[in-house]
Amino acid sequence: MQTLPYLLDILKYTVAGIGVVWVALYLFKPYLDRADQIQLLELKKSISSQTLPLRLQAYERIILFIERINPANMLVRLNVSGLSAAELQLMVVTEIRNEFQHNITQQIYVSSRVWNVVKRVKEDTLTMVNNTIKAMPNDATGMDISKTILIHLNQLEQDPYEIATGLVRQDIEELF
Repeated sequence: MQTLPYLLDILKYTVAGIGVVWVALYLFKPYLDRADQIQLLELKKSISSQTLPLRLQAYERIILFIERINPANMLVRLNVSGLSAAELQLMVVTEIRNEFQHNITQQIYVSSRVWNVVKRVKEDTLTMVNNTIKAMPNDATGMDISKTILIHLNQLEQDPYEIATGLVRQDIEELF
């Protein structure tokens, strides 16, 4: 029977100790959580400072891509007199695909919205060039195709390449 008071004392001290530990954890938990949050913010800041230059460079390259595949710029750059319509079409399609392949890795650093805009601009440009070729007579020259495409672009209410560039700029502004 004498062991019973000892067991009760041990039980009392154990319950009291558990209570003290629980109260201590309850009181110090906000401080521990705050320390974790501070570490997480510092990690994010470190990662952001390292990736921000890469992201900005990616956005620059995306804007350059949009400008390079804009027919108003590309047809002037690729204009070689004496080309047939088929030769010019091949050059334009090859140029657009090469530019896209050259910039495909930029999708890692830009938002999915911007990357979808890039893919849409590329596909719309290829479609416009291919549809223009189909609508022209067989003996059309590269100059005829260029004129038709540029006239079509001028007749649009809004320039799709300016819209795409504007969306990219809007995305960049959200970074800051």
